[in-house]
Amino acid sequence: MALPADSAMAGAMLLEPVAAADWLVIAPVAIALGLGAFLLMLRHHLRWQAAFAFAGLLLMLVADALLLHRTLGEGPVTMTMGRWLPPFGISFVADTLGATFALIATFVALVCVLFSVADIDATGRRYGFYPFLMLMLAGVNGAFLTGDVFNLYVWFEVFLIASFGLLILGSERAQIDGAAKYAILNLLGTAFFLIGTAYLYGSFGTLNMADIATKAPDLRGVAPLTTIASLYLLAFAMKAAAFPLNFWLPASYHTPRLVTAALFGGLLTKIGVYALLRSLGMMFPLERVTLSGVIEWMAIATMMLGALGALAQTDIRRMAGFLVISGVGVMLAGPAIGSADAMSGTILYAVHSMLAMAALYLLAGAIGEAGGSYMLTDLGGLYRASPLLAAMTFLLVLAVAGLPPASGLWPKVMLAKASIDSGAGLLAGAVLASGFLTTIALGRVFLLAFWRDAPDAAVATRPPPVAYLAPIVVLIVPILLLGVLPERFVRISDIAASGLIDSTAYVRSVFPEAAR
Repeated sequence: MALPADSAMAGAMLLEPVAAADWLVIAPVAIALGLGAFLLMLRHHLRWQAAFAFAGLLLMLVADALLLHRTLGEGPVTMTMGRWLPPFGISFVADTLGATFALIATFVALVCVLFSVADIDATGRRYGFYPFLMLMLAGVNGAFLTGDVFNLYVWFEVFLIASFGLLILGSERAQIDGAAKYAILNLLGTAFFLIGTAYLYGSFGTLNMADIATKAPDLRGVAPLTTIASLYLLAFAMKAAAFPLNFWLPASYHTPRLVTAALFGGLLTKIGVYALLRSLGMMFPLERVTLSGVIEWMAIATMMLGALGALAQTDIRRMAGFLVISGVGVMLAGPAIGSADAMSGTILYAVHSMLAMAALYLLAGAIGEAGGSYMLTDLGGLYRASPLLAAMTFLLVLAVAGLPPASGLWPKVMLAKASIDSGAGLLAGAVLASGFLTTIALGRVFLLAFWRDAPDAAVATRPPPVAYLAPIVVLIVPILLLGVLPERFVRISDIAASGLIDSTAYVRSVFPEAAR
């Protein structure tokens, strides 16, 4: 019986051998999964776990750096598993956007492992801090490098399970309460994600991102693409902690160990932002235009709510959580506008936020160690105890507020300019106003915890251990480099934004026969 032409072509694609599989694309995920399993076997050898985790993350960092270098030189790189070629098989695709986010995420995790040597006790190691960390990194890198929507959902679930394990490590009452809120709201976001994905598959018959980007123009007006895009906006906004779906974050991020909070604040919300950029920026650009007004008001509300929430806090850990939310609002400005400059500003701000938010949580840990409390009402006199800690705090205040010479300045300038150029003056004003409020909120930390004398003279302050300070210094170095020498960082973000808006190179990487 003769096969129809389409079926014959599909059969040929299934049987055709995979061309030159590039294992570098999946190396970060494979290393994380393998090392997580190895560390689980070492659960009774506590003193070796941090060393092996550090070595594994260093290897992952090299793989991510090589992958980014490859995408900058050659464009997107694709690997499809087995002999099932796309759109039937599972594809991993590394473009400049995904490779950049994966590299910065691994770097932040590497620094957090350094901090964990002092912050995680024997009980935390025995109950799996390092295996959970590696599993979370596998999910994070997998989400940034997958080329398939359903596998994006799978990697979301991988890092959600691992992060839940990290959140409850210690089994304290506040941790259990925070974990319940974190899990319930994230599972609700997952439900919207799955509903949207069901509509997507029913409309396209595929979940391959490149295939969807190619077919979307022909299905517009036939398939409910605006509905799908709206469901993804709702799901990923909840994952990113954007208003009005953000109340789970300040209720949970202050409860775990500070190194865990640094990982969460630096990495997890950025995956939601990345998913928004990939879905609305590449797969459904015209639907993004339809939803741009909603995204703009969501961005403004998220920025202002986060900044005002930070201003109202006296606990440094809770303040950091609200500043994470405010940063998500700034990142939403790019999808709201949609221009190449705006998208580039969002990507650069996401890189800054990964570094700065992780450093801010680690700084809170160092302040708590030096002053014996996280409450501004109890802190004071830390400048005399540790001038180095004071200097690092001052630099991070400038970075998070978006002031020179730190990393937050240039992406905010790019986003404010793009907003003005597009006629969104209110959005530009919100970017500047949230930065002003953030300056006041973090300025209070510096003035009260460092500049004034301790409220209780009987409470002794002491310099935090070098193990607390060194990781913060490591994070401050790229924060200052991005602020003082931004040209190369801006160029990379421009390339990433261009690849997102014009997906031709991405599609050709997945379907090389389309270029013939």
